[in-house]
Amino acid sequence: QVQLVESGGGLVQPGGSLRLSCAASGFTFNSAAMNWYRQAPGKERELVATIASAGGRTNYADSVKGRFTISRENAKRTVYLQMNSLKREDTAVYYCNAFIFPSQFYWGQGTQVTVSS
Repeated sequence: QVQLVESGGGLVQPGGSLRLSCAASGFTFNSAAMNWYRQAPGKERELVATIASAGGRTNYADSVKGRFTISRENAKRTVYLQMNSLKREDTAVYYCNAFIFPSQFYWGQGTQVTVSS
C-alpha cells in the first residue's frame, strides 16, 4: 500500500521558516522523482519544487527560487521542503507527490501552510 505522509505545516509569520517532510512507503522510493505541489484557495494546484530520483537535479517554480530548498534522504525514504522568507502568498495546502516513469503518480493528503501576522 502506497503512502505519502506530509508533516511540518502550520502557522508562521511573514519572513519566517518552515520545514515540510514527506515520509514514503509502499513503492521503490529510490526510483521516484519527488515533487512538492501547492494549492491555494480558488487556485489551481501548482508545482513548487522537484528533485530527481538520484537526488542530484532540482527544479523550482520562479515564485520560490532562492527561498525554498527541496532535498531527499533515500535511506529514510523521506523528502523535505525547507521554506525560508515565507510570504503571505505562500499560504496553501502543500502536497507531496511521487512520480515513477512512465506513469505512476502518488499523492499525499496535504499539509496546510498559513503565512500570516
